[in-house]
Amino acid sequence: MSQPTPLMPHATASWLVDNTALSFEQIAEFCGLHMLEVQAMADDLASSKYTGRDPVRAGELTMEEIEKGQQDPEYKLRMHKAPVTVSRTKGPRYTPVSKRQDKPDGIAWILRNHPEVSDAQIGKLIGTTRNTIAAIRERSHWNIANITPKDPVTLGLCSQRELDAIVAKAAKKAGIEEEGTGDENLVGDREALIEELRAEREAAAKAASEAAQEAEVAAWLEAKRAAEAESGGENGQ
Repeated sequence: MSQPTPLMPHATASWLVDNTALSFEQIAEFCGLHMLEVQAMADDLASSKYTGRDPVRAGELTMEEIEKGQQDPEYKLRMHKAPVTVSRTKGPRYTPVSKRQDKPDGIAWILRNHPEVSDAQIGKLIGTTRNTIAAIRERSHWNIANITPKDPVTLGLCSQRELDAIVAKAAKKAGIEEEGTGDENLVGDREALIEELRAEREAAAKAASEAAQEAEVAAWLEAKRAAEAESGGENGQ
């Protein structure tokens, strides 16, 4: 079983790069990052983005453990104390700011494809209010002209497991499963649709990952060029 990563992986990696002689591989594995990300920090392509966070002071790593890693490049650092994660038990589901504009699209998709799901279930899954759901259903939402139904899983608003769970629960409550048990063709069509949606989600996730990597590399290059330009200007003076 893999060990937990530091509470702030990038900031921790930045500190380890600047303050230890650990290898890129050791730092990357301990922080749960790609080795190229750590190498970029060492090359000053990305370190300016993060303020270093001391994992020793945070209790996540000990100096003895760091020394073991510095003496043996093959040594794998062990987490001293796992970071405390804060879990929310009440209140609406938290959605990152970058994802909030996608909520109406996800709500519209559920309303269109799974009308048996209640407003309360949608609100809990997406992290929205009943007023918003009602406005989208009644097409009175202020931005209804720009709302396009999109799979909330693809949008990153919820997991496939969470969506399947509420759909199954709503279908059972509505008696949809019992009505469809004798229709083998309907079951086959549903399975085919699920496979098709899963393939679309995987393709979308892969495309998003590739786009994020390209954007990150572009940001590193831009930061490097800016640093070189600034250094050249200072030398010219």
